[in-house]
Amino acid sequence: MTPLREKMIKAMQLNNLAKNTQRCYLGAVTGIARHYQQSPDTLSQQMIEDYLLYLRNTKGHAPESCGFVAAGLRFFYKHVADEEIPFVYRIRRKAKNLPNVLTQEEVWDLINAPTNLKHRLILMTAYSAGLRACEVTALKPENIDSKRMLIKVEKAKGNEQRYSILSVKLLEELRIYYETCQPQTYLFPSSYIHKKKQPLSYTAVRMIYAKARKKAGITNGAGVHTLRHCFATHLLEAGYDIRRIQVLLGHRRLSTTMIYLHVSRKTLCQIPSPLDLLERARKEDSTDETIQ
Repeated sequence: MTPLREKMIKAMQLNNLAKNTQRCYLGAVTGIARHYQQSPDTLSQQMIEDYLLYLRNTKGHAPESCGFVAAGLRFFYKHVADEEIPFVYRIRRKAKNLPNVLTQEEVWDLINAPTNLKHRLILMTAYSAGLRACEVTALKPENIDSKRMLIKVEKAKGNEQRYSILSVKLLEELRIYYETCQPQTYLFPSSYIHKKKQPLSYTAVRMIYAKARKKAGITNGAGVHTLRHCFATHLLEAGYDIRRIQVLLGHRRLSTTMIYLHVSRKTLCQIPSPLDLLERARKEDSTDETIQ
């Protein structure tokens, strides 16, 4: 490890950056160093800006990806390099698209698609408790509270903790899983023998979801995060209070949870079109005239 890399890792740890952020920032600095074949602390403002334009225009990287690179480089030149180099790179705020939601039947088919017991339970856990993929992989056996029927989520977004609901069906399946697989440190450990005490990676969970989706013949909901969207939307359609759903999801703002009102079929179907209201009023007026 070079002294510069070691210094950057130390700086990121002192700033309490998440591990994924640290990996992205290191990748950004490594990438520009390889591109120019020289140490990143010897580059100029022009070279940095040219590199970001190269990623966007020549390599075809998405604006958000270039934004991550720019953030990593800004951190390096502010906290690691001897001299801070200001450079210009701004991205437009990403448009918020409505989440894709599967029907309950599709979710059931997807969950039961894997033949591997652990894979099936990973999908079942993500959906039944509304967990992110990284939250599922971080679960430990002691996080399952069968007495209070709760799941403790320790490594949630923002390094916060919360509780979510424990499904009766999931608990039954987990007891079978315990007897069969006997998980120790993590509930869903890595499948590699030399990594048995490490959690399953996010990439592995993403592949499990993708294979199950393909096997179930589902064309909608491309990412594993779809199961979290389904959790919220299906609870909303069942009539449960949106503020309680907000707590289960761990959203800081209610406005974040409110997006599921836009995809809830039950919520939308209860609102008549003004055209139908107009037609109804015309029929009522016609009936009143006939009676008179």
